[in-house]
Amino acid sequence: MRFGLSDDDIALQDMARSFASEALAPNAVEWDQAKHFPVDVLRTAAGLGMGSIYVSEAAGGTGLTRFQAALIFEALATGCPTISAYLSIHNMCASMVDRLGTAEQKAKWLPGLISMQLLASYCLTEPGSGSDAASLSTKAARDGDHYVLNGQKQFISGSGTDDGFYIVMALTGEPGPKGISALIVEANTPGLSFGANERKMGWNAQPTRAVVFDNVAIPVSNRLGAEGDGFKIAMTALDGGRLNIAACSLGGAQSALDKAVAYMAERRAFGQPLSAFQALQFKIADMATELEAARIFLYAAANAVDENHPGKTRQVAMAKRFVTDTGFDVANGALQMLGGYGYLSDYGIEKIVRDLRVHQILEGTNEIMRVIIARDIFAA
Repeated sequence: MRFGLSDDDIALQDMARSFASEALAPNAVEWDQAKHFPVDVLRTAAGLGMGSIYVSEAAGGTGLTRFQAALIFEALATGCPTISAYLSIHNMCASMVDRLGTAEQKAKWLPGLISMQLLASYCLTEPGSGSDAASLSTKAARDGDHYVLNGQKQFISGSGTDDGFYIVMALTGEPGPKGISALIVEANTPGLSFGANERKMGWNAQPTRAVVFDNVAIPVSNRLGAEGDGFKIAMTALDGGRLNIAACSLGGAQSALDKAVAYMAERRAFGQPLSAFQALQFKIADMATELEAARIFLYAAANAVDENHPGKTRQVAMAKRFVTDTGFDVANGALQMLGGYGYLSDYGIEKIVRDLRVHQILEGTNEIMRVIIARDIFAA
């Protein structure tokens, strides 16, 4: 198990932190308030290799490990957890095309995904099947050399852009996990439409919409992997997604803690800076300790995925549960350190708290993480 960072790891981390501090942090509150999706900034990130973090070098990607990806998403989230999280989703989709796509599919879509001229969204969740992903009802009926796709996906991040690229899980066979296939749907395909941009507690700098399919004709050549492999593909992708969203919680919480420490050194009460009060010192010490414990847990889980450890799924579920809970608690505690000022948007902490709250829900709720962990324990 690795704990130290190599020179390459440190260089990647520094590059991502610099981008976060220069391109994301100064704009994060404004983007949140305006509900602005900064596509131009995403494409600048792609120019640094952040649109293809674990797409293979042979396919034109960056070819990094899951451990290194966690370092990058953590660093990016210090500038804006929302943008870091969207980059995680995009990278998951790009990686799926790289790993599972045919030569023709890779040639057609990977260049656009790598440059982020195509903006990827992952369509699994439905209005009536959140945590129970295997019970989805979106159907793709075979009609010659096409599938005819009908149904609706819910809570789809990054959806509705003119440059959209959607990996859609749909039933091509009998209901249940063995009947699900993964299909690629491009923006502007006839019959594809979107709901309104959802009004959300956080994650306002990326759009979230329902994605609706009304007799959408998809060439069979747009199927990713074999027919019936969709559920297996989806579950495999979630291990990486859970690592990434935990990394985003870690980076966001670190930023909130840093803001609180800086504030406490400047703000005075009863004739001395807040940082001189032992009760507050102890609180900051506990928050920093909990965050470091979460960091080590996350890195260990990412390393387990890289080494294909047999217990990786349990370890990833544990890390996702622990890190996202800890990240939210630390950010919320940092807000408390600022008192009334923490509640104002000017300081940026209340945005971080709102952004991190959803991390305990998506990529599998933390209650589902407990189910995964417990089942694995009792099956051992």
